[in-house]
Amino acid sequence: MAERSFAEEVKKLRLGDGEIFTGEGILAITKALLECGVGYVGGYQGAPISHLMDVLADAQEILAELGVRFEANASEAAATAMLAASVHYPIRGAVTYKGPVGLNVGSDALANLASAGVTGGALIIVGEDYGEGSSIMQERSHAFAMKSQAWLIDPRPNLPAIVKAVEQGFALSEASNTPVMLMMRIRSCHVTGSFKTRANRRPPMTVAEALANPRSDFNRVVLPPMSYVQEQDKVKNRWPAALKFIQAHGLNERFGPEEAPVGIVMQGGMYNGVIRALQRLGLADLHGESPIPLYVLGVTYPLVAEEFLSFCAGKEAVLVVEEGQPDFIEQAFAAMLYKAGARVALHGKDVFPMAGEYTGQVMLDGIEGFLRKAAPAYLPAQRRAPNAEKPPLPDLSKTVPIRPPGFCIGCPERPIFAALKLAQGELGKHQIAGDIGCHLFASLPPFEVGGATMGYGLGPASNAAFDGGGEKRAISIIGDGGFWHNGLSSSIGNAVFNKSDTLTVVVDNYYSAATGGQDVLSSRADNATKSTKHPITAALKGVGVAWVREIDRTYDVPKMLATIRDALTSDYAGPKVIVASSECMLNRQRRERPLRNQAIREGRRVEAPRFGVDEAICTGDHACMRLSGCPSLSLKVLDDPLRDDPVAAIDASCVGCGNCGEVADAAVLCPSFYRADIVHNPTTRERKSARLAARIIAWLQTRRAARRLDFAGEPA
Repeated sequence: MAERSFAEEVKKLRLGDGEIFTGEGILAITKALLECGVGYVGGYQGAPISHLMDVLADAQEILAELGVRFEANASEAAATAMLAASVHYPIRGAVTYKGPVGLNVGSDALANLASAGVTGGALIIVGEDYGEGSSIMQERSHAFAMKSQAWLIDPRPNLPAIVKAVEQGFALSEASNTPVMLMMRIRSCHVTGSFKTRANRRPPMTVAEALANPRSDFNRVVLPPMSYVQEQDKVKNRWPAALKFIQAHGLNERFGPEEAPVGIVMQGGMYNGVIRALQRLGLADLHGESPIPLYVLGVTYPLVAEEFLSFCAGKEAVLVVEEGQPDFIEQAFAAMLYKAGARVALHGKDVFPMAGEYTGQVMLDGIEGFLRKAAPAYLPAQRRAPNAEKPPLPDLSKTVPIRPPGFCIGCPERPIFAALKLAQGELGKHQIAGDIGCHLFASLPPFEVGGATMGYGLGPASNAAFDGGGEKRAISIIGDGGFWHNGLSSSIGNAVFNKSDTLTVVVDNYYSAATGGQDVLSSRADNATKSTKHPITAALKGVGVAWVREIDRTYDVPKMLATIRDALTSDYAGPKVIVASSECMLNRQRRERPLRNQAIREGRRVEAPRFGVDEAICTGDHACMRLSGCPSLSLKVLDDPLRDDPVAAIDASCVGCGNCGEVADAAVLCPSFYRADIVHNPTTRERKSARLAARIIAWLQTRRAARRLDFAGEPA
């Protein structure tokens, strides 16, 4: 099940001409696709655009009514390859995926698509999450647009601009026979607002109609000599056509006065941040009107030299606001000015940082620094002087601890790594490689298992150099999402083919959990539109893995430990795989908690397990935490002057998974953990039993307290 349902929100997709849509940017994109007559959509989930895939999944009834094909692709490569439908047919297609990592995976298909060119509009919606909101390595999608010559649209972060960019993206693609990338930053994805809708359009040609009348053209095949002709077509025809369309339809915008000593050029996605900084400097009103000319790049690739040079005419200095590195746009503009012999001073990364997100404070400091250098008259008197520079901010990294991500409360992956850590305690430290997904958190304390990852589905492959045998077997971790995305062929198949004497642990939590809980091939749930319930073990055996073990309850730490020990000490010399299965606790709680709450409201009897720590027994050595790390397992200081050290304590967030007790048993730690079942709406008999037990316990406690007083009063 997905992280959230959009069943109610997708009803807005039926809005017609002149109605008002209000909601998030993600849902607005879906509505814009339908208004543009898209013929097919697909993609692969990943922040910040996971919700777009969830919206499309919930909107399949509406898509079917319009004859629109939706596919949840196995990977970004599969999604990009699907755009091949627009190569020969005048059908608009759109796919979506997560920023540079999605482009990394899909780059081979993108290169072929951009070389062949498209007949129908092909739109790639890239969920760029550069900077603070990112969960990946810090790279930009811009490089892929330049490499493959695909145009890159970067809309201003408001719903009317985003919706317009979808239509412009399709039109630009068709006008230049080139795929277009639409960049949606994390804040654009979740910005809320309104726009006036248009009626949904059925595609002029559906994929079903195209299938009934197949077309082919060997000139579109990326093989010599056609590939050389395609390169010339890019330069001589597609590029000029794109520039002409961008200028004719005003995809780049200019705001403010025509003449001024300075100006600011920015990526479209930076517009809101620039306006807010100008407002804080007193240089823009509530409507964004400013005395400083602004040139907003709705298209950041290709850049239109005539527009930029026209904007620079008569100005002494221009600032380029370009988030991230390398500074592709600033370098291109510098070359344009040099070739034109212009004497305009170009600023950018001299006042802005080369790397990192342009937060509100960074934007304010950068624009203020530019104006202080180039046009101090624009600034209030107290900000003009060079000595008005603010003192550097303190380095909080030396005083405030980092806050890395971690496993959720009750996560079924935690006991896997507790068992793995116990196994290393017995057999010594092993070479361990991780993969993209929640399980990568195991590289952090308290487990510190693994320390490298090379890409989604490539965990076992990244251990290939250690697969030749040695004193200890290499271990790799991969999730079920990564297994089906790329791991089965690139990692498991690779290990089988090379007879790798290694151990791979497949963490099967029933979903692509880290991206929002979307179903995968091995999901246990029924799915009306997708085929699920395909065992990972069957796929492993199908590609030739002979040593396969499956554990259907990862919380059984002793069994996990025994199985890992067996794999690391077995005489079998080929690849060994343990499939460790338990449902993602977040998804389980999303499914079970509403049902449990409903039962309680209806007065039905419900038991909820809860674990605790007996304060009188706990010694305070905290060994349990070194094998758990659960957020619900914390410390408690006792009101006992004879016990200085805090004891372990389990707070109310506990979901009763039982991991802490299992770990205590497997590691032979202590008997201080106990389980209590909280009963909602108990029976009359249970109420009477509870009252009787409370009276007996109270009597025993009073008797014990009296004996302590008697003992304290005896002479020494």
